[in-house]
Amino acid sequence: MKNQSVKKNLDWICIIIYSVLVILGLLNIYSSSLSSTDDTAMKQLLFIVLSIPLIFVLLAVDGKVYEKYASVIYIIGLLALAGLFVFGKTIKGQANWYSFGSFGIQPSEFVKSATSLALAKYLSDVQVNLKDTNRQIQVLGILGLPILLIVPHDPGSALIYCVLILVLYREGLPAWYVWTAFAAIILFVTTLIIEPIYIILSILVILIAVHFKSRIGNRNVILSSILFVLMSAFVLSVDYVFNNVFKQHHRDRFNILLGKAVDLKGIGYNTNQSEIAIGSGGWFGKGFLEGTQTKGGFVPEQHTDYIFTTVGEEWGFVGSLVLISLFVTLLLRIIYLAERQKTKFSRVYGYCVASILFVHFFVNIAMVAGIFPTIGVPLPFFSYGGSGLWGFTILLFIFLKMDANKVNEW
Repeated sequence: MKNQSVKKNLDWICIIIYSVLVILGLLNIYSSSLSSTDDTAMKQLLFIVLSIPLIFVLLAVDGKVYEKYASVIYIIGLLALAGLFVFGKTIKGQANWYSFGSFGIQPSEFVKSATSLALAKYLSDVQVNLKDTNRQIQVLGILGLPILLIVPHDPGSALIYCVLILVLYREGLPAWYVWTAFAAIILFVTTLIIEPIYIILSILVILIAVHFKSRIGNRNVILSSILFVLMSAFVLSVDYVFNNVFKQHHRDRFNILLGKAVDLKGIGYNTNQSEIAIGSGGWFGKGFLEGTQTKGGFVPEQHTDYIFTTVGEEWGFVGSLVLISLFVTLLLRIIYLAERQKTKFSRVYGYCVASILFVHFFVNIAMVAGIFPTIGVPLPFFSYGGSGLWGFTILLFIFLKMDANKVNEW
């Protein structure tokens, strides 16, 4: 009777969209791998088939179990990430895989669910008030630990975790955290384009203007001075971080994106070819298996990070719009369901799911379109890879299980 209730109350809109995305992904992986000798499409089909029993297991587990053991799952995830420093296998310059013969597992894809569960568990405590400094430190620590463990291996995946700060803001984290993060990103990128001295002078002028316009008191003058020193120090540190912390391929990608270097045959080849492939599709595309850039294998990593180029070339603007509409509908549906949750735990987790899927979707398409540096972020449910598919499947279906405990109306 309980299983019948779960089946009846499952949100079939999300499940149908998930299924459509997975099937369309398989078709495009097949098309993009025709020029390759690898049986990529067959491997992806195997990953999809194995996802089916995984979904049944996720839905069979009592929803309360995810909340009860959220901390345990999180700790196991951290241990898996820490183990990469000793047992990790290096693939394409990144030691973020566990290798089991010809099979590999990327733990960072699964720790997204673990971190989301941990944040939801912590925030669902009735005593938690994110206006309290100690609580802020603790919750940012939960978010920061996986980021610190992932950054040395895969900065792109670490970026995905940062989006969860928006969920914390939704749950009461002071807005200045979000604004500080955005300001840091803007200052960092701007300093790569403009000389630091001009940035610092601009900051000084803005702070002085704010001072005289607002007629703030002496205490705030001190705070403004401290802010100026901190921002100036950050600006002056950008050059060191860029040249000594970033790896060469990261520096190359930023330089090409910012127009400071042109390398269409080297590091900028992928982006240039992806833009050519998408642009050649026109309104309705060249047809399934008819893409010349795709069949010719001109776009490297087309079955993984650059899978959207296959859609653009073979299905055109209309096909790309349909795919984007599917993702947007799924995201809006998840947010809608999150708002209707009866418990804070499931609501917060739902927002985490929506945030992670959104940033993957947005960054991947922006990356392929050449308006974001290449950082190795797959398109959810669509790009090739077992770890990615299973990680996103776990992320989504845990939430659908939580939501299945009640009846919702669209």
